[in-house]
Amino acid sequence: MGPMHWLLTYDYVDDIATRRAPFREAHLGLVRQVHGRGKLVMAGAVGEPIEGALLVFTADDFSVVEDFVGQDPYVKEGLVTAWQVRPWNVVVGGPPG
Repeated sequence: MGPMHWLLTYDYVDDIATRRAPFREAHLGLVRQVHGRGKLVMAGAVGEPIEGALLVFTADDFSVVEDFVGQDPYVKEGLVTAWQVRPWNVVVGGPPG
C-alpha cells in the first residue's frame, strides 16, 4: 500500500503562547528532525489566539506519529490537553504519482 498521510491534532492549554516559551526550541527541534527525515510534511499552530496545532505526517503506519507525540516536550510538559491521530485520504494534491 505504501505511505499514507496522518493528521495529528493538538488541543492546547489556554495560555499556550506564554507557557510554551521554555519548551519551544526543544519542540521545534523535534519538528525539524522529523521533517528532515521526510515523515512530517507540515505543521503549525491553529487559531488566533492559538488553540491547538495541526501536523501532517506521511508514513506507512501511525506509529511514527505516536513516537513523535511520545517525544514532544509540549506533551510531556502538559501543554497539550488532548491529541488525536487520524488517517487522511488525500484525493487532490500531494506528490505526483
